[in-house]
Amino acid sequence: MRPLLAFVDDESPAKRRKKTQAKAVPHRSLDYFFGKQSKKQEEDEAGAHRVKEPGANDYQGLTDEELARKLQQEWNQEDGEGAIDVDVKADLQPDNVGAAEQDQKQSERAQELLTPRVQDTDNPTKKDVLGLRSVADTEDEAALNIPFDQSPLEFDPAVYLPELRKHWLAADGDATYALLTRCFVLVNSTQSRIKIVDTLVNCLRTLIEGDPESLLPAVWLATNSLSPPYISLELGLGGSAISKALKKVCGLDGAGLKTLYDKYGDAGDVAFEAKKKQTFILRKPKPLSVKSVYKLLVKIANSKGPGSVEQKQKLVERLIQDARGAEESRYIVRTLCQHLRIGAVKTTMLIALSRAFLLSRPSGTDYPIKDRSALQKLKKEELGQVWLQAEEMVKGCFARRPNYNDLVPCLLEIGVCDELVLRCGLALHIPLRPMLGSITRDLGEMLTKLQGRDFGCEYKYDGQRAQVHCDEQGQVSIFSRHLEVMTDKYPDLVALVPEIRGDGVSSFILEGEVVAVDQSSGELKTFQTLTNRAKKGVDINSIQVDVCLFAFDLMYLNGQSLLDRSFRERRGLLRSMFIQKQHRFTWVESIDATSADSERVLEFFKSATESKCEGIMVKVLDNLPHTDPTTGFDTPAPATPIKSKTTKRATALLSTYEPDKRLDSWLKVKKDYSTSADTIDLIPVAGWHGQGRKAKWWSPILLACRGDPGSGSLQVVTKCISGFTDAFYKANKDKYDEDGPNTRKLKPSYVEYSGQQQPEVWFEPQEVWEMAFADITLSPTYTAAIGLVSEERGLSLRFPRFLK
Repeated sequence: MRPLLAFVDDESPAKRRKKTQAKAVPHRSLDYFFGKQSKKQEEDEAGAHRVKEPGANDYQGLTDEELARKLQQEWNQEDGEGAIDVDVKADLQPDNVGAAEQDQKQSERAQELLTPRVQDTDNPTKKDVLGLRSVADTEDEAALNIPFDQSPLEFDPAVYLPELRKHWLAADGDATYALLTRCFVLVNSTQSRIKIVDTLVNCLRTLIEGDPESLLPAVWLATNSLSPPYISLELGLGGSAISKALKKVCGLDGAGLKTLYDKYGDAGDVAFEAKKKQTFILRKPKPLSVKSVYKLLVKIANSKGPGSVEQKQKLVERLIQDARGAEESRYIVRTLCQHLRIGAVKTTMLIALSRAFLLSRPSGTDYPIKDRSALQKLKKEELGQVWLQAEEMVKGCFARRPNYNDLVPCLLEIGVCDELVLRCGLALHIPLRPMLGSITRDLGEMLTKLQGRDFGCEYKYDGQRAQVHCDEQGQVSIFSRHLEVMTDKYPDLVALVPEIRGDGVSSFILEGEVVAVDQSSGELKTFQTLTNRAKKGVDINSIQVDVCLFAFDLMYLNGQSLLDRSFRERRGLLRSMFIQKQHRFTWVESIDATSADSERVLEFFKSATESKCEGIMVKVLDNLPHTDPTTGFDTPAPATPIKSKTTKRATALLSTYEPDKRLDSWLKVKKDYSTSADTIDLIPVAGWHGQGRKAKWWSPILLACRGDPGSGSLQVVTKCISGFTDAFYKANKDKYDEDGPNTRKLKPSYVEYSGQQQPEVWFEPQEVWEMAFADITLSPTYTAAIGLVSEERGLSLRFPRFLK
């Protein structure tokens, strides 16, 4: 057997690009300043008899600061129009510049924390004076000490805003990026989920009350994104662009950068250390604002076409250069890498937004907010209910309309209230977040969970989940489960929509699985066949991979949301209002059953796996349990005893469509999760350093099986990052230490590996790991078993998971 790995292919290295003829702004370090001065002095001593050329600069006798001014003057003349000037404020002019300070009294604590240490020369109203400055002097002292990690019931933004606004004047009155950096630093310093949420809540409240226009860009930056998934806005930056910028801005060479990266393993940490070593700068940069950082990132993402690589490089360098202090540099670089590492995932941000708008509102609005002193008097359980009610409302709105550009402006206008649900409801051509199914170990566990309920079993096809939208004008949009646009990928499905709409159907949102099929026989093909189809720009006249859409749910029909209807109702409307087209559009294969029909369900599961499906989905049909005494709650459990807690949860199961929730009303039973599924024994042979939190461990790990009998070879079959605990990672790193006896730098001759990216360390084979996996698949990357199953492809494991 020869192995291979299909699903974790690394990106090939970027092609070397030719240098442009445009003259870039030169990077000059302090060595250049004093080196040029010394050189001039030597020339004067050695050749005093020479006549000085007209216009030559005489640096002799100048102080360091005077020299710096003269050099800057020369550079300005040399660079001319070469320097890039990024107007990051063109269409984001603030309305609150010069706003009156609301609170005249500050607590003694705030006075102590926020006492400014900026000298008169740093007054933003004065013209910047060129001179050598300590990097530490550029940091924003006002934002640096705000205790965002206090309880939101104790924290009062009004205490800190007067002093903050003075500092914001240097950024045209906008909230500075230093405020967000302070939040990131505090979040990164704790693993407490409560502290993380509290810190985000207080930072958001400060923006709500102090600079509401900066709230939306702050939310995007804190969630490490620029737009929702269905709006394509990617930075498109490679690691080389960021490395090049760090070398240029921080005065590092290649060896120095590599040393820092090998030590810290994170580009942001490298920038932090490099900035700390940059003791002096020529002038104090204008503070980065939250708005300007976001807009500059959008400009990078929108840079396309000829010259875009050079344009992006200049923008990246300018952004890193303007970062004030080491911490700002750390988080600017992490943002550029799209790896912020602060744990502000979508759920955390939505919780923080809901609580922030319960406690704060922008000036000029009058929607009701909670009184902090009153909340402090509530019991823990009562306070939890107040938070929970707001959280569920905000989460539900975002699940139906997953775009902060829609949600945040509504919150700023009306706060958390019932009207928010109406404003952020379902909309055509904006994907809702799909409902998810809970995983069960086997059919026995599934039958136990759904005891006393009617349910439908459906084939879980091995394809791509799709959400299809169609409006009254016939415009069609198709989205993936991750909300990415797939309309261009499936022009054949777009053309099919008019044929499947039944009488009386004007608009709809339905969901189904796109599967590669044989058009003549209807035979299902593998997911790998579907991946051979281009992702965009597919010509309908040159399609080589035919597909069928197996529909399983209907969420919107003729302007009405169906989310609150039972699954039985939604399924009935789907099958009665739409028209099947052989081998192109049909319903998922299904049966209806109860927990008493275990043998029938088992046969259906077997037929699904034999039909090249992943397993089955099991869905509760109605909101209430049936009352049939033969299969009711008094029926004894077939195998696993049912605890009272489980019974209570079963009675509460609903059959409504719950966007972005993983509930037991949808259960998936997959062949790789089944206790009867096969496992495979593999040998760890190599590894790479992980990213971010896992940078100090080996992750992913390369695994191999034994090759041809008698050859002694090991053939790589997959990389694995799943199933490992932190404790395992630590023990594994100790065992396979880079400088220990169990590793080597070069690949052993007996290991067969043809991947493009070489591991950072090779292991001495000495362990066997038991691995679970979803399937054995063909791969275009490796040559394992080539010629046995396919003449062109080898084999690999799909979704490997470490067991022991």
